Amino acid sequence: MANKGAKKRKEENLQHIRMLRYIILITNVFYVLVRLVIFRSSVSWTHYFGLLLTSGAYKLSYDQLAGMAKASYDDNGELIDGGFDMSTGGLCEYLHDILYITSFVQASSVISDKFWYIYLVIPLFAFYKLWQLVLYPFVFQQTKEEPEDEKSRRKREKMEKRAGKPKFAKLRSK
Repeated sequence: MANKGAKKRKEENLQHIRMLRYIILITNVFYVLVRLVIFRSSVSWTHYFGLLLTSGAYKLSYDQLAGMAKASYDDNGELIDGGFDMSTGGLCEYLHDILYITSFVQASSVISDKFWYIYLVIPLFAFYKLWQLVLYPFVFQQTKEEPEDEKSRRKREKMEKRAGKPKFAKLRSK
């Protein structure tokens, strides 16, 4: 039987996922109505491509978040875990950022097509994190090959010599 915390997290996650679904739905309906219906005389293939791009970003990030928020049950149907805590950082936070940036770009691109340039923040931030966590430490790795002084060299050789000698215990014979 699940505790109160798991049940509470399950309810919080359901509300949170529902709110994200409404944000996506409202933003898409707004974009389609205003940009593709009302201002249809100025629509080009790039607007349809933008709609496809934002729909893909919504789909990937929403599905990932919904999977993380999904509760788990045992064979009897009892709640085991209420799902991932959606208020934590890391990947969950990045997926939320993608959703919110996508919503902003899609809604504001109705005003001007220049707002699509804001979408470049996502790959730039991904490259920054890749550089910070992987590339920079790998490329500019400092080697710790300091010249060994005479005293530490003798000590190391002495320790190696000691490690190579077998140790025997003297046993008393009766």
